[in-house]
Amino acid sequence: MDYFSNSMRFLSERATEFGLKILGAIAIWFVGNWLIKIAVKLTERAMGNQKVDKTIIGYVGSAMTITLKILLVVSILRLFGFETTTFAALLAALGLAIGLAWSGMLSNVAAGAFLMILRPFKAGDVVSAGGVTGKVEEVGPFVTIINSSGVRTYVNNGKILNDNIQNYSANPYRKVDCSVQLDHTTDHNAAIDLIRKRVAEIPNVLPQPPIEIGIASFTPLGPVLEVKPCCAPQHHGQVHYDTNRAIREAFADAGFQVPRQHYTIRNLRGEGEKEMKVSA
Repeated sequence: MDYFSNSMRFLSERATEFGLKILGAIAIWFVGNWLIKIAVKLTERAMGNQKVDKTIIGYVGSAMTITLKILLVVSILRLFGFETTTFAALLAALGLAIGLAWSGMLSNVAAGAFLMILRPFKAGDVVSAGGVTGKVEEVGPFVTIINSSGVRTYVNNGKILNDNIQNYSANPYRKVDCSVQLDHTTDHNAAIDLIRKRVAEIPNVLPQPPIEIGIASFTPLGPVLEVKPCCAPQHHGQVHYDTNRAIREAFADAGFQVPRQHYTIRNLRGEGEKEMKVSA
């Protein structure tokens, strides 16, 4: 009877001790994550006050979060009696195994580091990278976040570094490309002068470099003009739409002929052949 009582008491004490450790681990996990978020936010705020680039701030914040969470897991394991040195050896072995199996992930980390060093773009730039075109939100250790037409895309850093990168925000101005189809009866010189005047009045169109307008090609309908005003990179979309609208309104006010495609429809049914011309 005493043996049974002692066994039950021993099991009860061990269960209580283990339960307290579980509760302590849960408390440490939640409190630790809360403190990590505060530490990361304070670090990012301090770097922001020092006018550090947002790209670097995001990268440092992500690396800091990963490192502190690893240390938090180590602390929780120590609570259960795991030796730190044993865990360090286990972590090293695990890291080696993961590195061999997930070499692509490590290449993304290395690519992220190179992106931070080479700086082909920064947070807030509009780029075309890794097959995605949009605004860079963050450059992380593994992926770069790009927002495009309301869609958030996570692009592997390795794919970005191994592909061509186009930064639409790097230069002080960007050229807008618009095409205008003229009718054969339209005086192209008059059309060019009218377009140049109207486009120059569009908000955010830069006076320098000057607006480029010229005949790019010829079609059966008539000559095709290319209109290329310049603007700041952030105004490209607005100037593109306003340029097309201004050209349309200018041609309507001037009474320029609208180019029409003529089709001939042949009716081969019946005794004879009948033709009907349609304009579109």
